[in-house]
Amino acid sequence: MFDEKDLLIEARHVTRRFPTNDGRLLTACNDVNLKFYKGKTLGIVGESGCGKSTFMRFLVWLDTPTEGEIFFHGKDITKMKGAELHENRQHIQMVFQDPSTSFNPKMKIKEIVCEPLLNYNRISSSEVDAKARELLELVELPGDFADRYPHNMSGGQRQRVAIARAIALEPEFIVMDEATSALDVSVQKTVIELITRLQREKNIAIGFIAHDLGLIESFAHQVAVMYLGNIVEVMPGEGLSDICCHPYSRALLNSVFDLKMDFSQKIKAIEGEPPSPLDLPQGCPFSNRCPDCVDACHHTKPTLQEVAPGHLVACHCCTK
Repeated sequence: MFDEKDLLIEARHVTRRFPTNDGRLLTACNDVNLKFYKGKTLGIVGESGCGKSTFMRFLVWLDTPTEGEIFFHGKDITKMKGAELHENRQHIQMVFQDPSTSFNPKMKIKEIVCEPLLNYNRISSSEVDAKARELLELVELPGDFADRYPHNMSGGQRQRVAIARAIALEPEFIVMDEATSALDVSVQKTVIELITRLQREKNIAIGFIAHDLGLIESFAHQVAVMYLGNIVEVMPGEGLSDICCHPYSRALLNSVFDLKMDFSQKIKAIEGEPPSPLDLPQGCPFSNRCPDCVDACHHTKPTLQEVAPGHLVACHCCTK
């Protein structure tokens, strides 16, 4: 689907287990294999608690997997330490869901967006004003916002500042963790347009976490659907609503309004509750909520199988 020479980050068999107080293990990510390519967006979608944010934290060194490897330019980032880790941090940045909690409220906007540049000695303190204005204008904010404080700005403006800070170091990869979920729908649209424009101009790879499959469909080049720590479907972003076949993916699409605003199509809640991640069913993790469940689903866990070029599904019914 993508040119392998553009492969930037590859996660191989990544698993994360957390010990509980009663001695059991909670598996947040289970044997995750994903690839990120230059200039492309991979969206990771799923309900809260499915493990998507846990996985993305590995990519920015906020956590370490229990098992598996993550390669960036051929080097395993889970093994990086010291000077090598510091050097590579500038190439991978992150935009958090709520910028107001990731900003120091006592810092001016110019200090926030230029802090990474100062940390890596890219600019001197005398260059902060000019560089801050340049970065703000790049994300379509007035340059004079540089002297404001975060609380003097709207949610959409603060998220643009977060994006300006993330691109300040000219990174190759940016993680966006629910970067638009706290914004109004109209503001979401303008922020997504900004992100896609910057991606085209700077050839940035993006990992975008969301719970709204309809939103992801509008701009992602590839989409991975995650359920209880498992990747259950990987597919092209274009035409996603027509090709997705895993029952969970279809349920996610049916639980939100169509992007074309076709209100004749009723939204449907996903039936049942997900099982406890400490007590997963023996076979398919979605079997207790799946309308298409067959006998094999209760006994054998399905693995990802290719059903079309660039389209993988972990489902007994979809791959028969």
